[in-house]
Amino acid sequence: MSTFQNTTASSIVFLLTGVPGLEALHTWISIPFCFLYATALSGNSLILFAIISQPSLHEPMYYFLSMLSTTDLGLSISTMVTMLGIFWFNAREISFNACLSQMFFIKLFTVMESSVLLAMAYDRYVAISNPLRYATILTDSRIAQIGVAIVIRGTVTLTPMVALLKRLTFCSSHVLHHSYCFHPDVMKLSCTDTRINNVVGLTAMISTVGVDSILILLSYVLIIRTVLSIASPEERKKSFSTCISHIGAVAVFYIPLISLSFVHRFGKRAPPYVHTMIANTYLLIPPVMNPIIYSVKTKQIRKAVIKVLQSKEI
Repeated sequence: MSTFQNTTASSIVFLLTGVPGLEALHTWISIPFCFLYATALSGNSLILFAIISQPSLHEPMYYFLSMLSTTDLGLSISTMVTMLGIFWFNAREISFNACLSQMFFIKLFTVMESSVLLAMAYDRYVAISNPLRYATILTDSRIAQIGVAIVIRGTVTLTPMVALLKRLTFCSSHVLHHSYCFHPDVMKLSCTDTRINNVVGLTAMISTVGVDSILILLSYVLIIRTVLSIASPEERKKSFSTCISHIGAVAVFYIPLISLSFVHRFGKRAPPYVHTMIANTYLLIPPVMNPIIYSVKTKQIRKAVIKVLQSKEI
């Protein structure tokens, strides 16, 4: 017999899940997550402030980096409240509309991050293949247009996916399997046919993150071809070294995403807490690692960040 009667979407309260089987350790588990959130928020805020306050960083490459930092801040904040709420206060309840809002923003910032990484790949291609026209191709107004297009693209693509969940009815358990609202989780609890939702959701992700990954790969094929055509080994090394930070950012975005997909598909025998821990951390890895990668690998960012920190000490 069902635990709950069939329920319309608007009246539902879902129950989020912490780490199954390790509920007694939630307070201790929260410590590394607090550290990761603090690192992500402070690191991205610092880079954003450095780019805004330092005129020497008012260049296309750093404007795109500021977009990446903004996206990472949004992604961190989207999951922080529910995740830490569960670990600290066992606050598991979330209304259907709040769940949809969180889901939308998590997906939006994920798609935006993918789009920004694509824009950064294009920036590197233009800088290496056509350095004399770099400033005239990527003007301030064009970069602003790219930023607006990234937001509009994500919003238009994801709104139908989230809105279609409102047509579903739910029965049986209302327990979600993550510390945040995850699109497949919500669909699994529905009593209604979710084929349309599956198709729309898959189409949205393929047309954004999937297409972006192919275009980023194509950009690097063109970049490598351009670099190899440079006669001087020193110049080749110098040109390609400007891409190292971006390659790192692409890796920390796509590798956790692919790993999570493999775990969900092939790790069915793994303990439930393994799935939950990987799902909780995969959204945090890019916001935590991107400021570290750019601070370590990009001399101008490193100098600007040190300058900002020194000025605050004074």
